[in-house]
Amino acid sequence: MLTLRKSQDRGFADHGWLKSFHSFSFANYHDPKHMGWGNLRVINEDRIAPGTGFGTHGHRDMEILSYVLEGNLAHKDTIGNVKGIPPGDVQRMSAGTGVQHSEFNHAPDATTHFLQIWILPNVTGIPASYEQKSFPDAEKRGRLRLVASPDGAEGSVLIHADARVYAGLFDSGESFTTAVDPARKGYVHVVRGQIEVNGQKLVAGDAALLANESSISLSNGQGAEVLVFDLAS
Repeated sequence: MLTLRKSQDRGFADHGWLKSFHSFSFANYHDPKHMGWGNLRVINEDRIAPGTGFGTHGHRDMEILSYVLEGNLAHKDTIGNVKGIPPGDVQRMSAGTGVQHSEFNHAPDATTHFLQIWILPNVTGIPASYEQKSFPDAEKRGRLRLVASPDGAEGSVLIHADARVYAGLFDSGESFTTAVDPARKGYVHVVRGQIEVNGQKLVAGDAALLANESSISLSNGQGAEVLVFDLAS
């Protein structure tokens, strides 16, 4: 079964310095029908205005991924990491027993556009940790590139969760089909462009929620960038 979650149906918050779309309930946006999907808890599409950002705040017992689309995200945390996250990088922060961090856009004239993703961990109370890796476009072109996994396979970032995350880039003439376990849940988020997922057309911001499906087919992409999640039920 494939259920579409349209971009315009997401929650939205405009804080002036931050504009954020919420795929699932988050902060002041609450929808009991959209509290997450499997162990995927948050996908926020954030745009941070120039010279602004999230001040120091805390997390615990959550696997947090940042996927930057435009601009640069400056990260600083209490476990000693001071990093810039450019497009093409995937950042993983395991909040564990607790971590404080900030995220800023220091550019004077450019917006930072990124996805903030939270996945529920399968272990709690671990020491907080950080990892960041770059995944070139060539590795995602016309296929799905594993970017996050519970075992760090294929050079992906390691998450403490029963989930795998893939990224892909698709244009006209490029298609890709992968088998999935129908006992698990799948989630396809269209980052930009448009593409067909199992024959259904999706555009930027749309998502496909999959249950009891044995495959995911991606085709007819037009400037498409997608994230595909293999999730615990």
